[in-house]
Amino acid sequence: MTDSLVIIPTFNEIENIELIIKAVFALEKDFSILIVDDNSPDGTAQKVKSLQGDYINRLFLEVRQEKFGLGTAYIHGFKWAIERKYEYIFEMDADFSHAPTDLIKLHQACVEGADVAIGSRYKKGINVVNWPLHRILLSYGASFYVKMITGMRVHDPTAGFVCYKRKVLETIKLDSVKFIGYAFQIEMKFRAHLQKYNLVEVPIVFTDRIRGKSKMSTSIVGEAVFGVLQMKLRSLFQKNKF
Repeated sequence: MTDSLVIIPTFNEIENIELIIKAVFALEKDFSILIVDDNSPDGTAQKVKSLQGDYINRLFLEVRQEKFGLGTAYIHGFKWAIERKYEYIFEMDADFSHAPTDLIKLHQACVEGADVAIGSRYKKGINVVNWPLHRILLSYGASFYVKMITGMRVHDPTAGFVCYKRKVLETIKLDSVKFIGYAFQIEMKFRAHLQKYNLVEVPIVFTDRIRGKSKMSTSIVGEAVFGVLQMKLRSLFQKNKF
C-alpha cells in the first residue's frame, strides 16, 4: 500500500476522469486515488467503478447523494484518508489544470520538510495558460488581497493543488471549516498557517481545462473575496474554533 493518496472531487467529469486516473497511475511513484463524486448525472461514478478492477486497492470511490460543494468533498476525503493512515494527502482537480507529473514535486517538497506543499501559479511570475486576462487579474488580485488580510506569505492562497502531511489534517478542526467553495482553499491554508506549519510553494504551470465545463461562478468568487475578512475576524475573536 502506498503512503500517498490523491483526492479528486468530481461532478460531471466523464470526459476527463478515465484519462486523469490513468495519468496518475502511470507516474513513477505509486499513488492511490480517491474519487469523491457528487452523484454526477453524466456517469462519472460509473466510469470509475468500471476501472476499479484494473487498479485493485489503489482506486477508490465515494459517491455522495447530492452536490454539496468542493470543500465538503475534500473534508470527506481527508477524513477517509486519515482513517486509513495515509502520510501524504493531495488535492487535485480532475480536468488536467493540474499536471499529474507535478504530484511528484509536491510529494518531494513534503519529504524535504514542508508540512503543506502548494502548487503555486504565482510563485515565479504568473504561470497560467488559456485564461482570459480578466480572470488572471481577478485571481491574482484576490491572492494579493488575501495576503494582506491574513498575513500569510503565500503567493497563491487560492491554489487547489496541494499536498498535506497527515499530521496537519489531524490538527486542523475539519468540522469547523466554514467555506465550501474556492475560499475553502484559503481557509485550509490559513488554519495551517495559524498552527505554525511550514507552508512551501512549488512553482507549477496551471492550464485551463480543455474538456468539460468550468465550475467557476460569481458566487464562488464572492465567497473567496468577501469571506476572507470575516474569516480573519473569526480567527481573532473565536480562537477556540481555529
